[in-house]
Amino acid sequence: MGRVAIVTDSAADLPVELAAQRGIAVVPLIVTFGSESYRANVDITTEAFWARMTAPGAPFPSTAASSPGAFQQAFEEAFAAGAEAIVCVDIAGTLSATIKSAQIARDALPDREIHVVDTWSASMGTGLLALLAAELRDAGASASEIAANVSARIKDLRLYVALETLEYLKRGGRISGARAALGTILSVKPIITVENGQVEQADRVRTRTKARERLFELLGVAPVERLAVLHGMTPEIESFAAGLVARIPGGVPADRIVITPVGPSIGPHLGPGCFGAVILLRA
Repeated sequence: MGRVAIVTDSAADLPVELAAQRGIAVVPLIVTFGSESYRANVDITTEAFWARMTAPGAPFPSTAASSPGAFQQAFEEAFAAGAEAIVCVDIAGTLSATIKSAQIARDALPDREIHVVDTWSASMGTGLLALLAAELRDAGASASEIAANVSARIKDLRLYVALETLEYLKRGGRISGARAALGTILSVKPIITVENGQVEQADRVRTRTKARERLFELLGVAPVERLAVLHGMTPEIESFAAGLVARIPGGVPADRIVITPVGPSIGPHLGPGCFGAVILLRA
C-alpha cells in the first residue's frame, strides 16, 4: 500500500481486475432483485447481473447506496495496510446517497486525512477520475494534490450513452414518467448525458445506426486523454469502440482505453442494449 490510498464506489463501473491492478479499493453499492440483495461485484458479478436482469419474468432490480460502515471498513483497511491518507472518488451526490456515506465515514475518523471528491458524474465518468487519482498517486502526489487535481478535471469529462428506452431511467426515478412516455410514443433511441450531476437527454434519434453516428459526433470532437467505452452486454461494442477511436483527433493510446459493460450499480438505470462512452479531454 502506498502512502496515499485511492478508494471509489462500484457506481464508477471500474472493471474488477483493473481496479485491483491499479490499487483502487471499491466500495460496493447494493442491487436488489425482489427480496434478494447483493453487493455489486462482490456477491454478484456484472455478467451474472445482466443474465438475471434479462431473464424472462425477472423482477426489476433496484439499487441502494453504499453504507457508511462499508466505507469506514475500506478506510480502516487502507490505513491498516500502511496508507497515510486517502482520496475517495465518488458518484455524484445528486444521483446517489453514496457520497454522503463516504463523508459520514470520513467524519468518523477525524484524526485521519481523508479527502472525499464528488465527481458530479457516474459510471466511468467517476471511474476515469479514479484512474487519474491512482496515476497521480503513483507519480508521488500528496493526497491534497490528488484531490485538487481530480476536482479540477471534472470539467473535462464528457459522457454520452444511447439507450434502447428511457423506461429504466423512469423506473429508477432518474427522469419523469412523462419524459419516458414521450420517448416510447416517438419510438426513438434517446442519448443521455450527465451534466452538473444531473441526467439529461442530449438528443434522440430513430435507429441504433443513427445513434452510433450521433455518438461519434458528440464524442469524437477533440483530443482525448482517456476513453471508456460502455455497454449493456451489447454485441457490436468492439466495432463501435474502433469507430470512435478513429474519429478522435490523434486517436487514443491503447493503455488509456477501457471497454467495459456497465455494472450492477448503474445497469438497472440504463437497461440492456445501451452503449456509449466517457472521454476525459486533454488538459
